[in-house]
Amino acid sequence: MSSKVRRIDNVRIEVPIGYVPDMKVPGIIFIDPQLEQALEEEAIVQVANTATLPGIVKASMAMPDIHTGYGFAIGGVAAMDIDQDGVVSPGGVGYDINCGVRILRTNLTKDEIAPELKTLVNQLYRDIPSGVGSTGRIKLTKEDGREVFVDGSKWAVSRGYGDIEDIEHTESKGCLEGADPDEISNKAYERGKSQLGTLGSGNHFLEIQYVDEVLDEATANAFGLFPGQVTVMIHSGSRGMGHQVCTDFLVVMEKAVKKYGIQLPDKELACAPFYSEEAQHYLAAMRAAANYAWANRQCMTHWTREAFYRVLKISPASLGMRLVYDVAHNIAKEESYVVDGKKRRLIVHRKGATRAFGPQGGGHSELPEVFRNTGQPVLIPGDMGRASYILAGTSTAMDMTFGSACHGAGRLMSRHQAVRQSKGRAIAKELEAQGIFVRSAGKRTLAEEISEAYKDVSSVVDVVDAAGIAKKVVRLKPVGVVKG
Repeated sequence: MSSKVRRIDNVRIEVPIGYVPDMKVPGIIFIDPQLEQALEEEAIVQVANTATLPGIVKASMAMPDIHTGYGFAIGGVAAMDIDQDGVVSPGGVGYDINCGVRILRTNLTKDEIAPELKTLVNQLYRDIPSGVGSTGRIKLTKEDGREVFVDGSKWAVSRGYGDIEDIEHTESKGCLEGADPDEISNKAYERGKSQLGTLGSGNHFLEIQYVDEVLDEATANAFGLFPGQVTVMIHSGSRGMGHQVCTDFLVVMEKAVKKYGIQLPDKELACAPFYSEEAQHYLAAMRAAANYAWANRQCMTHWTREAFYRVLKISPASLGMRLVYDVAHNIAKEESYVVDGKKRRLIVHRKGATRAFGPQGGGHSELPEVFRNTGQPVLIPGDMGRASYILAGTSTAMDMTFGSACHGAGRLMSRHQAVRQSKGRAIAKELEAQGIFVRSAGKRTLAEEISEAYKDVSSVVDVVDAAGIAKKVVRLKPVGVVKG
């Protein structure tokens, strides 16, 4: 790694102004010396490149799950001042708009479901389509699609896919205002009309987990969590619809860069000033895709509950499957923060990073009342063979990272490398030997998603906790996995 990079403390390094030309702020990467050994030079350059964008304030940041992405590094956080020529960049959101995670708690324990675990996983695999190009039971008409794009989770709940309480426990109540269906291309609509209620492929998953360790008893109690408890984590996004929105607007933004005379070190950072026609059109489309993603996860939540009822022959009251929280980790949102002693209106890009609002929401009214004393749940999934974590956001995060934390473990290997590494192995059997039953749409997906392909999520979470931007609440272990 370049000698220009300076370690600030045990959990942060600085990428100084001048690392690449025209940086307006430094880069800050949250990483300890152990994880730093796997830090890609290209990812550091991407952090530095992001620091050249017009209107960026404080620093171009990256979380300990950092790895190379499109334009921005995955794990990147960047906030631009809306009123100081700040720009909007689709590369700072990513292709899978509002890829996110939700966690469901139950009244059950691991031992209680053990006899029916394989039946449960098989039922979930049947009920929730997964894999490349998978289609679901919902076929959206054009008018339905417009309503989903505007209403998000509310559309799903109004059709009987869940409860009003689910909306209260979803970031932004599962709906960003300002979405405009007219900004969605026919191709994006066509790609999304049959994919609502589906996992998709790659690293998307549905996991039956249990609370392996309670690390903060008071906060765990506030979140409704206890030792040995069965939970379900769902990780998915806006599917082909969101991917197409990003694809469509990258073309628009590449033209905008020339139109507004913006100098960029990397064309993948294509952007436009916040108040420009191009940026406003993109944000309206991005919000529509985000709302689609929330509706997608909400539908899968409903079918997850139904699968548990069917297999366990249990009532809703006995199951007690309630949504703890749902967080987005590929999104750009308008938020206000104090920067250099002045409250400023920012467009905060989180690309492979999750919101981590602290107690009282740091002055942001969006945080539900139930989390006002604890900070919001921060959901950090790991790989399918190790663990995941629930943390709580902190006041430190509000001051240090625009209320942001990491979103997962972060890849160590490309998918091709993982496939080569796992050649000749029976991954499903290896996992079953660990007590983890897995179903997948294909063997290649399991090969791509082997544990070795990822950083150890415990090491990543340790950095976030030590930095004070989120505090550990519980560790979760998987017992049943449906892979995309």
